[in-house]
Amino acid sequence: MISEPTYLAAKIVSHRIAAHFSKQANSAGAGIKHTPDAQVVESLIDTAFWASLRREEGYEPKISLAFVPPDMAGSSLVFHHQQRFTPHNLVKLSPAVVQPGIHLGIWLDGDNFYIWGTTHDVPAHCMVVEVVEAGLLVVKQKHHDGTGKFINVAVLKGNQIKVVDDNHWGLTDCPGMLSSLLGLSDSSSARSENILIQLALAMRSHGRGALLLVVPPNSSAWLHSIVKPINYLVEPHMMLPPDDRDPSPGHRFTDTLRKMIRAVGGYSAIDGATVITQDHCLLAFGAKVARSPHSLPVTQLMITEPVEESTVQLLDATNIGGTRHLAAAQFVHDQHDALAMVASQDGTFTVFVWSEKQQMVHGHRIDTLLM
Repeated sequence: MISEPTYLAAKIVSHRIAAHFSKQANSAGAGIKHTPDAQVVESLIDTAFWASLRREEGYEPKISLAFVPPDMAGSSLVFHHQQRFTPHNLVKLSPAVVQPGIHLGIWLDGDNFYIWGTTHDVPAHCMVVEVVEAGLLVVKQKHHDGTGKFINVAVLKGNQIKVVDDNHWGLTDCPGMLSSLLGLSDSSSARSENILIQLALAMRSHGRGALLLVVPPNSSAWLHSIVKPINYLVEPHMMLPPDDRDPSPGHRFTDTLRKMIRAVGGYSAIDGATVITQDHCLLAFGAKVARSPHSLPVTQLMITEPVEESTVQLLDATNIGGTRHLAAAQFVHDQHDALAMVASQDGTFTVFVWSEKQQMVHGHRIDTLLM
């Protein structure tokens, strides 16, 4: 080891993260030499944390570290001379890996960690540590099918620790996008769920707050919960161009679809709700939600977060957040077959669905999974 770790949160969480990766390796049914033990986890997190607090020419470093040997990483660039794994060297190299999808490769030579190069491709069950901002780290791994967003394992912000619990609150009664974010979805619907995840990321990116309503196709029932006239009602416009209509989970997004997702994310910054169908057809934006004349006001709902040691919260509708949250809860209370996604200006993200099991609106806090 280069030095004794001094970031207390790394020591506290290291055994739980190591146990997660060990479980993943055992389920794979084969020996995986890049499975990190608790000491490796602690050292990687500790070094990444102290690097996150430094500056390089005035910029906060954004770094992604992958614990993998160079012979197991595809699309790699290997340094002729290994670099010592220190906060100083991480910050110096951070501009090279600031773009999404590129990682610094970290491995061990005896008891000493070193930086061996950069890679665009990491194997399954590889531990990745991402420096998001000063003091904010996310531990993650590649999705089992190799597509979509990486799966978050834990989020550390200063002394706050959130470890993701993938067995939380009865996953048979939750939105498909949550199962996908937890790495539990392998059905033909995984591609559709991944589009919603990308839309969620686009909604968060502008930082203005947003409300997205997802309604059944070929149905006008949602209009009963919208104030007329709708400011920006559009001719139904399919987000999926012909090249992107392959339903298989492994089908890659085209640049056209990425541009459409970014565009819809931009529309969501307009005051009011953006409305799309479950088959990804844009219907409106800037829409105002109102209680349906066929429904009663929402009074109580359930809020959960898929992290260890969290509890179910039963809240009065007036205590769930701002007007977007209340509008989303009321819309789902009126339209049981719809889904509502709310991005808050403070970074929190909630997905509202109707729970048949509990017969009430269920709000899933998923911002921990979206980082």
